Amino acid sequence: MTIADPDPRWAELGRQACVALAPLFTAIEHIGGTAVPGLPATPVIDLIAAADDLDEVNDDALETFGYRIHPTGPPGRLLYRREDYDSTAYHLHIVTTDTWDTRNERLLRDHLLADPQARARYAAARRQLLERFGPGEAYTRGKTALIRELTDAARAGRGLPPVPVWDK
Repeated sequence: MTIADPDPRWAELGRQACVALAPLFTAIEHIGGTAVPGLPATPVIDLIAAADDLDEVNDDALETFGYRIHPTGPPGRLLYRREDYDSTAYHLHIVTTDTWDTRNERLLRDHLLADPQARARYAAARRQLLERFGPGEAYTRGKTALIRELTDAARAGRGLPPVPVWDK
């Protein structure tokens, strides 16, 4: 895992993936660091999609787009992965439609888009943690407090209570 300098292609890759997959879901958006222009990020196009029923997600249709189920995804969601011919990685997180409006991933992305100071703090923290710990659990634990702070601020701005930032 690396933190890459911002790549202007990320926004277009995310948009194209959302357009292609939109007919399969009630909603789909580009999330994560690659969805925030100017933010250094792990070069993975993260997508989040909503489905009324996770048991009804069409694995065969997703496979035609190159997405394969990742069996160890977090509870309460499905996780699919895809890697393109040019080594572009995609992660597709599928959640239920009834949780869509309060998903932390979407709220954090929107907060980072709207707040340049939060975006700069997050970028600096990610680079420092990766340099100090390398990829893995220590890196993830290290950024949890800042993610919680930023997500709580995003939730408060929408009148929502704080909740844990990581799925159990």
